[in-house]
Amino acid sequence: MTHDCVPRSATNHIVKFADDSTVVGLIRDDNDLAYREEVEQLVRWCEGNNLILNVDKTKEIIVDFRKIQPSHAPLLINNSAVEVVSSSRFFGEQIADDLTWSVNSASLVKRAQQRLHFLRQDEESPPAPAHPHYVQQEHCREHPHQLHLCVVWRICC
Repeated sequence: MTHDCVPRSATNHIVKFADDSTVVGLIRDDNDLAYREEVEQLVRWCEGNNLILNVDKTKEIIVDFRKIQPSHAPLLINNSAVEVVSSSRFFGEQIADDLTWSVNSASLVKRAQQRLHFLRQDEESPPAPAHPHYVQQEHCREHPHQLHLCVVWRICC
């Protein structure tokens, strides 16, 4: 069970959800020893519980707000360097290394535009006489005193 995989240091936090695990470490005075030991402990825990840790899918985000940022030594797991990225998906949201919402907002806009593509295609073709939209227009012309509000959500997968 995953209840025995707990952080050893008070400056670290482990988030476990389904088959994903995240190690968050607070590094002070350029001393990242507790963080690196926590990652090593997680690797040993995975090996001891017959779990395969995919180093190729493992990413590291470094959030550093100092004006002069020192170079960070690469994090090694099983003698493989972990890729340092500027943003990553976490619980469905895009987290950026500067903690702004711009990457997440751009991702949401992109997904919305992909889904709206099908709606734009429908608008380009004129409605046929049997089209439900045409029938609603005729009903509104015949009964102008009735107010109808229709909200339609089309979810395209």
